[in-house]
Amino acid sequence: MFKVFIDGEAGTTGLRIRERLSLRDDIELLTINPDLRKDLNERKKLINEADIVFLCLPDDAAIEAVGLLENSHTRIIDASTAHRTDSNWAYGFPELGDDFLNKIKNNQLVAVPGCYASGFMSIVYPLVKMNIAKNDYPFSANAISGYSGAGKKGISQYEDPNRSSEFDGPRLYAMQQMHKHLKEMQAIAGLKNKPLFNPYVCDFYSGMLVNISLYSDLLTKKYTPLEIYNMFKDYYKDNRFVRVMPFNEKGTEDGFLSASHLSGKDYMEIYIAGNEDRICITSCLDNLGKGASGAAIECMNYMLKIDPEKGLSL
Repeated sequence: MFKVFIDGEAGTTGLRIRERLSLRDDIELLTINPDLRKDLNERKKLINEADIVFLCLPDDAAIEAVGLLENSHTRIIDASTAHRTDSNWAYGFPELGDDFLNKIKNNQLVAVPGCYASGFMSIVYPLVKMNIAKNDYPFSANAISGYSGAGKKGISQYEDPNRSSEFDGPRLYAMQQMHKHLKEMQAIAGLKNKPLFNPYVCDFYSGMLVNISLYSDLLTKKYTPLEIYNMFKDYYKDNRFVRVMPFNEKGTEDGFLSASHLSGKDYMEIYIAGNEDRICITSCLDNLGKGASGAAIECMNYMLKIDPEKGLSL
């Protein structure tokens, strides 16, 4: 029986992790008294008692929590943005390559990718790794997410029966090109420049699409969509957590793809479409699944050397 403590279990990500783990027979959840959830001594005791600690906290609080660790036994999985580009931490996206997977398995500290960054990285990291695109390619990403990604405050705004009509349509934000996920998008993919990134939050609970569009004549050679599909299919060969969907020049049979298509699931799908001049690659995932809580539990499973699919919805 593995002891697990979720520091910040009242938040959206923490609640989803707790929900998943509460159904398992190999996990003992350590629970903090609600009146003591900000008590450093109580948190310190539980952190050092656990085999695995999930940090579902704001950045400063996550950094503070790591400072409470006093042993080499407890392993930490941080869902905040605080440590994603820190070389001492494993980046929690095992499907990107064996180097990522092995570091997750063996490291004491693992940082879970951001939800948008997960979709972006699933596309751009292989493009650069396979030399389809150089690291100075002018990447631009458009993405839409359900409102659960906005946290408790955002959820309450969207679910308020007296909300403003502004919440009825998609809302573009981070227009200053300073979104918090940009740092890891650039660093993990090894890009020369931060990508252009346009995220939208929309009036549905959970789900996400991240789209990268490419000019074929700006790639290392003029690839067709089918050629890139075959390369991605090989890159993610036999993978349950990242699935490259059957090729269709329209992307899907009817040419439409819903952002809520994988709501409640813990894997992602990649669609490749386009024409000989312009190629469209889209990642579809649940922002709370493979984009947050599901990814965190997958990493935990690898760290504990058990079936990575255990307790997840695939």
